[in-house]
Amino acid sequence: MSKNSVVSTALEAPKGSSFMRRVVPVYGMVSIIVVLFIIFAIAKPNTFPTLQNFRILSSGNAVLFILALGVTLPMAVGKIDLSFGYGVGLWQVMALVWQMHGFDYRLVLVMILAGGALVGIVNALLIELAQVDAFIATLATGQVIYAISYSVTGGTQVIDLKNQRAEAFNKFGTWSIDRIPGSFLVAVLIAIVMFIVLEYLPVGRYMYAVGANPRAAELMGIKRSRYIYGSMIASGMITGLAGYLLCARQLGNVQSNIGPDLLLPALTAAFIGSTTIRPGRVNPLGTVVGIFIAVIGISGLLQMFPGSFFLTPLFNGLTLVAAITIASIASRNRRNKVDKEIPSGKTSGADGDAKE
Repeated sequence: MSKNSVVSTALEAPKGSSFMRRVVPVYGMVSIIVVLFIIFAIAKPNTFPTLQNFRILSSGNAVLFILALGVTLPMAVGKIDLSFGYGVGLWQVMALVWQMHGFDYRLVLVMILAGGALVGIVNALLIELAQVDAFIATLATGQVIYAISYSVTGGTQVIDLKNQRAEAFNKFGTWSIDRIPGSFLVAVLIAIVMFIVLEYLPVGRYMYAVGANPRAAELMGIKRSRYIYGSMIASGMITGLAGYLLCARQLGNVQSNIGPDLLLPALTAAFIGSTTIRPGRVNPLGTVVGIFIAVIGISGLLQMFPGSFFLTPLFNGLTLVAAITIASIASRNRRNKVDKEIPSGKTSGADGDAKE
């Protein structure tokens, strides 16, 4: 069987006999966004459904948006990258520190992207070469990154007292088009590119095939390691870009411990994404839906209950549990459906080796 014939159907949305069975699993989360928006708009009509609130939310959550898209790529090949939450903190610090040491802000961006790619390579080596579980490997890598961040900062804020940041760098974090924040537009552009790659290009089909069943993908001639390395490297570079943008939005000071606070919300958005649009598998549009649910939900709750900051981790935690549960059920149902459709003895390869 040639690569060009590969279509990952193991995790496709179900084709139920009724309208509700077809629509609810695919657009149920989208409906939740609409419901949440209506509730908060009615409760806080003067502050929530306003253009100013949209600009604040889109600008303040653009980095989270980018990170959620970055973590979506490893999840497409069946891996979870936990190092991004620590990486974004390191790259935010280095974006300022390197400029304070005289490096041009454009060179700093290149250095950060290269550093992010290096982190991705290390993660992939641990996962593929050393055969360490992705969860453990990337968590360990993240702790090393965290240690480097603390070594650079000494555990304190880094403040640009001499104003050595380039003015163009400052504008990079504040530019907009027709009052739409530029950082948000960058996130949207990344989402569009990822959607095209994963949904319409062969590389996307191969990534989903590896994520659905690595053994079957190898039997079909797909080099699993190539796509795991590629997804990890891309995730690392996207994390670097997020850290660079995060630094550009800060007013002359950065701190390394801000990154881990973004870990859970980004993972939550990605897991929510696997329960909508393409139920049972992560996808860029689903991740966008997940971001909107998180941002609208948290913003609305904080406006209704000002000062109740415990609502943010509570909402993220409960949403993540719900998303993982729904995603697991959806994935299991898709696999069971495919197993029933494949005749006995004809399992994508030889003697059932294709099935894990």
